[in-house]
Amino acid sequence: MLRLEGRPVPVVGRARVYVCGITPYDTTHLGHASTFVWGDVAARVLRHAGVDVEVCRNVTDVDDVLDAAAAQAGSRFDSFAAVQQFRFDRDMAALGVRRPTHEPRAHNYVEHVVALAEALLEAGAAYERDGSVWFRGADVTARAGLDRVTARGLAVEFGERFDDGREEWADVAVWRAAGPGAGTSEPAWPSPWGEGRPGWHAECAAMALTTFGPALDLHVGGADLRYPHHAYEAAMAEAVTGVRPFARAWLHVGTVQVDGEKMAKSAGNLVLVSEVVERYPPAVLRLLLIDRPWARPWDFEPGSLDRAAARLERLYAAAARGTDGSPSAARAVTIALSANLDVPAALAVAETDGGAAARLALSVLGLS
Repeated sequence: MLRLEGRPVPVVGRARVYVCGITPYDTTHLGHASTFVWGDVAARVLRHAGVDVEVCRNVTDVDDVLDAAAAQAGSRFDSFAAVQQFRFDRDMAALGVRRPTHEPRAHNYVEHVVALAEALLEAGAAYERDGSVWFRGADVTARAGLDRVTARGLAVEFGERFDDGREEWADVAVWRAAGPGAGTSEPAWPSPWGEGRPGWHAECAAMALTTFGPALDLHVGGADLRYPHHAYEAAMAEAVTGVRPFARAWLHVGTVQVDGEKMAKSAGNLVLVSEVVERYPPAVLRLLLIDRPWARPWDFEPGSLDRAAARLERLYAAAARGTDGSPSAARAVTIALSANLDVPAALAVAETDGGAAARLALSVLGLS
């Protein structure tokens, strides 16, 4: 049985894993890759335990940032997103991340967001104003364990403006009325409230609910998305279905930093997967990303790739030893991976005992 942060996550039948996917406006950097590789590790560990795993990894291809990048490139949002998606898929394949079972794209789920908005309005959890539908979010900050000042600051970091007709700053758009650029600089779709587009949090809620129903077994995403994105996604889903919790367990992967600052395009400190795998085998980068506690933020520095390469060679040498090693060592690898995905502990056993334990660790972790 998998345990995350000390809590068991028993699964009967199948595990429904939702991985918060990319907004396809730029190529994949290590911050993105870390989340998706950890999601892949979690799915592999569940499969090793004999569980049937279905992974849904969405594509957020309706987004202001994507629209701006497409406009700058002189391309339609959907064509631009398709090119970026191809590059992302290539990077994931290089890193050994398995294709998801389901890969919903937000632009194909607009009608589902409309249905979500209608259900939230019917439940009294949302209101309509000037063609936009707003989710009442006053209690979401407390549910996320944040004070309102901190929560508002995080919302601002993700582009919230609060000057658009909402009743309360903590309310968020389920459906946003089309602006003056609709149909040219940004896409828009019809709805009962007029032309508009889905809100970010509502897109993920609608895609997850449509794919898996009212609840998930594991939700994977970057720690920086804990609030506001994941908090509102879960709150919307629970308000519609009445099922709590929306996700039985969360894998909030720690951010990748450079000199203490989160790796991000806006910071100008990106390290791209495509550039790293030109110089190192992809398995080296995969090992670098997972040879640490998954929830902890960490600083990337170039020398870490050489250290990861050296460790991978030691693990391969350990796996090539002629002996099968102690059966208890292989069990220790499984126990470590089941206990909070403790990859460093599993690799320590693998490197020390070698043989079957090392081969098992390399196989389950996608490093062989």
